[in-house]
Amino acid sequence: MIFYIFYIILIFLAIFLATKISIADMRHRIIPDIYLFPLMLIGLCFTTFFPYPITTSDGVIGAVFGYITTTLIGFIFQQFVHKHKTYAHPAIGMGDIKLISVGGIWLGIYGLSIALIISCVCGAIWAHFNHARYIPFAPFFIFGGFLSFIGLFFLL
Repeated sequence: MIFYIFYIILIFLAIFLATKISIADMRHRIIPDIYLFPLMLIGLCFTTFFPYPITTSDGVIGAVFGYITTTLIGFIFQQFVHKHKTYAHPAIGMGDIKLISVGGIWLGIYGLSIALIISCVCGAIWAHFNHARYIPFAPFFIFGGFLSFIGLFFLL
């Protein structure tokens, strides 16, 4: 019984922190570490005590994969932009990179891939209809991560 209460508390804390991250990114274009690191610790606790969809080792491998991949993509894009001098701001911020790494802890490599595809498509559609130069990636990634988590939980 206490095991299920702990599970529910972790899920609600994660939802609260994800909501705070989304609101902060939409309003201030920043992802505060004060919400990001507890979400990472909750993800590690979740994969340790409830390893059904993702084990702890899969989560850590997903976090490393997400961090390295998005850092390399951001670096390559930044070098391309500086070469052509079309846009001065970085393409992807470190908060987004850390958020994707936290998503790797929660989702593993396969779930992270699905979440990134969903979030990129949703973000591109939002930017197209709003004619936006800046896309707050956190709300779209959290939405994609939630759909991917539900898919992993029920389809595996």
